[in-house]
Amino acid sequence: MKAINSSCILKAQQVVEEARKKVEHTPYRLGYHIMAPAHWINDPNGLIQWNGEYHVFYQHHPYSPKGGPIHWGHVKSKDLVRWEHLPIALAPGEEYDKSGCFSGSAVDNNGTLTLIYTGHISLNEETDEFREVQCIATSEDGIHFTKHPQNPVITEPPAGGSWHFRDPKVWKHSETWYMVLGNQMDGLGNVLLYESADLVNWEYSGILVKSDGKLGYMLECPDFIELNGKHVLLSSPQGIQPEGDLYQNLYQTGYLVGEFDYETKQFTHGEFEELDKGFDFYAVQSFEDEKGRRIVIGWMNMWESQMPEQEHGWAGALTIPRELQLHDDGKLLMKPVVELKSLRENNISVQTMIVSENVRLDEVKGDQLEIIAKFSLANTSAEKFGLKVRCSENGKEHTIVSYDVKEQKVIVDRSQSGRGEGGIRKGKIEMLHHDVITLQLFIDRSSLELFVNEGELVMTNRIYPDPASLGVELFTEGGSVKLIELEAWTLKDIWV
Repeated sequence: MKAINSSCILKAQQVVEEARKKVEHTPYRLGYHIMAPAHWINDPNGLIQWNGEYHVFYQHHPYSPKGGPIHWGHVKSKDLVRWEHLPIALAPGEEYDKSGCFSGSAVDNNGTLTLIYTGHISLNEETDEFREVQCIATSEDGIHFTKHPQNPVITEPPAGGSWHFRDPKVWKHSETWYMVLGNQMDGLGNVLLYESADLVNWEYSGILVKSDGKLGYMLECPDFIELNGKHVLLSSPQGIQPEGDLYQNLYQTGYLVGEFDYETKQFTHGEFEELDKGFDFYAVQSFEDEKGRRIVIGWMNMWESQMPEQEHGWAGALTIPRELQLHDDGKLLMKPVVELKSLRENNISVQTMIVSENVRLDEVKGDQLEIIAKFSLANTSAEKFGLKVRCSENGKEHTIVSYDVKEQKVIVDRSQSGRGEGGIRKGKIEMLHHDVITLQLFIDRSSLELFVNEGELVMTNRIYPDPASLGVELFTEGGSVKLIELEAWTLKDIWV
């Protein structure tokens, strides 16, 4: 077995530690989200509960707040809430991964923590010519990793496939290991299926999902799971065209639900659904914990978006952990994991009231908040209502979370959210058989995650308000609405 070049790891670690001192107290630094100690982070990788602890790896460039040769950063936690930074786990340097250790997954192989990742080899940067292969690395202590001597364990894509060939997600069924991989064939995205008895020798088993054009030109970060007797493919398609309120981001993340037969290797499924309707959600990955929950974490940014934090020496973050559930109607729900309640302090309750104008909630303010607001739709005359958060004293800066009664759409408007990109995102939520809408907001210094009606609709967003913009308001347009109740908590900072 070949140990990872310790000098590469040590050098990268030293650079990050030195940069860490400069970014710790910068304005947009988050309080309870996973971030790199400094510099660049993108996709979550290798999510797993191993030896009783939760591990999250992530795509990391330790030398700059912009992308570059990608390493694997690493954090762990006992409770999914308080995270500890560990040494960088993977660094590029071998011939098969010299340009980057791209996204992948983690499994427990008889007690050995095993990472499966994509080795990226750039051949010509000007023409974007590259090769991608699949590799593994192992660890006995969950901190130090050794690259396998037979790497790459998959050396090339199948016949007809391009070198866009990445993001292995591996799981075990019966005594066989399975892998899904994103690939491009004939300019269209596909998800490939492989099988192995030992994680080293892999056999191609065909195409699991093939884009007909509607799923774009590449399917990144596939993740094939079983929920409530159904099979679900999570993926991040590139190249889906906008359609009304749908597919408004540069790239999407969503899912297909259906039936899979391990004998025939056939997956029959319904239509693609977006998993999150906000601005900043990509490359979601899942794992099952010891409690039997299916937990997901995504990258809380979007490619090519402005990232004002870069000027402070860092960029990117991951979402809070969410429990994934499959509803009876075939839709996926995402709910904040219950462990996040341990961050709560300073509970504030706002009693029932009729809201007919802007109401400043003087007792609710802050840049690290959880807010749960319940509104009655019965007899409401308002055309639109909701909350404004991270409000400035002069009212010029705020982020709006609202519900349009006629259109039955939840709207996040960050046109006046401060720095960074503005814009509006809308998500349809059926309320025909409900007369209460619940908005649950997790606000961190430069993020807003919104969960509507127990996770039926989720919208994830980066925002960059002035640090002094701390206010919260209720508002309506065109009439009044009944606020049934509102509870708020300040949330602890896990990084202090």
